[in-house]
Amino acid sequence: MAVLTQWLGTGRRKTAVARVFLRNGSGNIVVNGKPFDQYFTSDSARSAVKQSLLATETSDKFDVLVLADGGGINGQAGAVRLGIARALCEFNIELRSKLKGMGYLTRDPRSRERKKYGQKGARKRFQFSKR
Repeated sequence: MAVLTQWLGTGRRKTAVARVFLRNGSGNIVVNGKPFDQYFTSDSARSAVKQSLLATETSDKFDVLVLADGGGINGQAGAVRLGIARALCEFNIELRSKLKGMGYLTRDPRSRERKKYGQKGARKRFQFSKR
């Protein structure tokens, strides 16, 4: 029985978390059991997911299996990009400098601000009435 060789990377963005498994293959990307093109419908999300692979010229060497959870489509796309970059670093540490220089290994810290009590949202307030 052949041993399955895979590299794991976890990516996070906003409230989305993506567990990425890189396996030797031909460039297939599967997200939550669906083909990559069906899961990410917008072109911007698709390009964000592929950025790490294209930067290192490894898009045809690996099959990518992704388990994404939480957040929306764009948050998940950003999480997948970070997860793929981290998995590529686990595969070959020499790719790290290239990925880091392009900013693909940086976790985006921006997230939603919490709603405050006595207000309509995080910043918006209820209408003030003087009389």
